[in-house]
Amino acid sequence: MPQSIKKDAEERMEKAIGALKRDLTSLRAGRATPSLLDRVQVEYYGAMTPVNQLANINTPDSRTLMIQPWDKSSLASIEKAIMKSDLGLTPSNDGSTIRLVIPALTEERRAELVKLTRKLGEEAKVAIRNIRRDANDDIKKLEKTDISEDESRRYQDDIQKTTDKFIAEVDKVLAAKEKEIMEV
Repeated sequence: MPQSIKKDAEERMEKAIGALKRDLTSLRAGRATPSLLDRVQVEYYGAMTPVNQLANINTPDSRTLMIQPWDKSSLASIEKAIMKSDLGLTPSNDGSTIRLVIPALTEERRAELVKLTRKLGEEAKVAIRNIRRDANDDIKKLEKTDISEDESRRYQDDIQKTTDKFIAEVDKVLAAKEKEIMEV
């Protein structure tokens, strides 16, 4: 039973790392990628829908994203959602497609992106620590009935080591993203 608690905690921590990586791909680092629009939600017939489910997203060159909606009536909604997002991009609408020109990053914008990256990293660390707390609580409940105090302590130490490993992984992911953002 304690092994399954530890394994479950480890799987949940891996998912937290995966979520962090997914969130970081939506931060722009001076290059146009369709993943920049992953967090943009468009109100479409009363429901919030991701842009990539409403349109075809291409990168004709390294600094341009081209969005071609499948339903032309959603063009204005997509444009409005992009302007409301935290991307800091202004869409250009030609009646059938939306073009997003990705400007070169200024030093000020790079610093903002690094702050945002660190914020996302801190949120991932908090999620990992919450998973540790839940696992330790489950172990302590077992201590009352199924396992000894020594075993409980050993499992809690193992969970702490796993937590430390995943916190270090978050730091490594953040360092790589910050380096990518600061490249000129």
